[in-house]
Amino acid sequence: MKSSEVIISVIVPVYNAEKYLKRCVDSILSQSFSDFELLLIDDGSSDLSGLFCDEYAIADKRVSAFHTDNNGVSGARQYGLNIAKGKYCLLYTSPSPRDGLLS
Repeated sequence: MKSSEVIISVIVPVYNAEKYLKRCVDSILSQSFSDFELLLIDDGSSDLSGLFCDEYAIADKRVSAFHTDNNGVSGARQYGLNIAKGKYCLLYTSPSPRDGLLS
């Protein structure tokens, strides 16, 4: 296996999650396993989520940001699955206040 080969694709649908996105993405990026790509799928957010996704993509080569029209969480996940490069895919739940990420 080549050292640049992606083992895991982490797919995160993002919709109006600016309050929770930083904690979610920082948690994923801080994992000790680093052979993954993080696909942030901005599903037509009307807040600053899309901008945050772009900033992460610029700051970390493992992160890619994609922007789509609002197709719902299933549409965003399918979009991610279509572009994923990993041998395995992890479908992450979109960050929200339900996840206990309120601080």
